[in-house]
Amino acid sequence: MRHFPKAVLAISLLAGAVLIAQNSVPELSFTSNPDPLQFPSTISLGEAAGVATDSHGNVFVYTRTGHPTISIGTSRPFLHGGSRLLEFDRLGKFVHEIGQDSYGFLVAQQVRIDPQDNVWIVDQLSSMVIKFDTNARVQLLLGRKAESERVPAAPLTQAAGGGRGGGLPGAGAQSDLFNRPTDVAWDAAGNIYVADGLGNARIAKFDKNGKFIRSWGSRGTANGQFNEVHGIAIDAQGNVYAADTGNKRIQVFDGDGVYKSQITGIGSPAAVCISPGAHQFLYSSNSNPQDDIDSGGEIYRLELNGNPLGKFGKAGKLPKEFGTVNAIDCRGNTELYVGEIGNWRVQKISLSAK
Repeated sequence: MRHFPKAVLAISLLAGAVLIAQNSVPELSFTSNPDPLQFPSTISLGEAAGVATDSHGNVFVYTRTGHPTISIGTSRPFLHGGSRLLEFDRLGKFVHEIGQDSYGFLVAQQVRIDPQDNVWIVDQLSSMVIKFDTNARVQLLLGRKAESERVPAAPLTQAAGGGRGGGLPGAGAQSDLFNRPTDVAWDAAGNIYVADGLGNARIAKFDKNGKFIRSWGSRGTANGQFNEVHGIAIDAQGNVYAADTGNKRIQVFDGDGVYKSQITGIGSPAAVCISPGAHQFLYSSNSNPQDDIDSGGEIYRLELNGNPLGKFGKAGKLPKEFGTVNAIDCRGNTELYVGEIGNWRVQKISLSAK
């Protein structure tokens, strides 16, 4: 990251990039409820990979509650189990479980709610994105789970090469065959964008019916390339914000994948979200790595142009501290839900109104 003299402004616009001096970003005042959800006695929260709210304030959590199991006994070892999708009402009371024992629920990665209150989950191990309607019925499937598993299983990390589909490293197949996807978002026309970001390094675009349109990205450090895309969000103008975690930046594209700008100096962005309303804000987590739980951890509040308005929190296990944030829900401008993989919890955050 570029070093700025004290007399120089904290933000500079250089070649379409927004560079932020982290030590100049003000601390935001906030409160935290570290236990906002009431779990039944038969369910324990594991790694909170995804958390999202609908228009009624109901809260959905996609959680890693155990390890996927490989069943052996035929020539096609079958992988199943490991994650659960739970719904709570606006007061935090448990409502029900959705998709119990689903074929595609293996390693929870994200849950999102679209403008029509449909519930979408992203599962990194089954490489699927699944849409449920408001009655918890499956409406759309993107991606495909492997028909069988290798035993012993190969490492999950993608070797150098084209991944599923060949081509440039990380570019993947020009289709809905994913390799460890991470997030999903929509534009105003209902087009679907999937961050195919761990095994591959791309963003795939589909129309509202799930027909593939295009994808962009490959593994690297140049503009338009990625080193793990952990999260995406789309603003009211249809711009796509991609948390390029390994390259320590957020890249901004138009809806066709044309590079526009990038935001750096906010650590290693992972979870991102954009609040609704006439004045939208971008929230981004500097998610501390799992092998260093004492570094980073803060969450940034930014204007869409990358101008930082403040940051809050730090790495740790106490209330108001964060352990490997994987999800942020910002349906309100000052009220957030934060899902933590490292601390196995969901925190409800209230920011100062100023």
